[in-house]
Amino acid sequence: MFAIIVRVISGIMNRYEELQALIQTFEVDFVKFYDKGNKEAGIRLRKHMQSLRSFGKEVRKDVQAQKDTIKQTLESRRQPK
Repeated sequence: MFAIIVRVISGIMNRYEELQALIQTFEVDFVKFYDKGNKEAGIRLRKHMQSLRSFGKEVRKDVQAQKDTIKQTLESRRQPK
């Protein structure tokens, strides 16, 4: 059970680091659009937000898969041998 929890936490941290890196790539376009009114930066920002949405969907799928794995492991250990 401990190994599963460690694997889940490791996966979470990898995804969190990916999310941070993704958001950091948006910073320049945020500043250009909101502070300077650059319309092209607004277009790029919309594309960035779409990639964030896609990333969020991937994370949701990963979370569900991890939950299912943990549930199956726990159920298999409860089964009488």
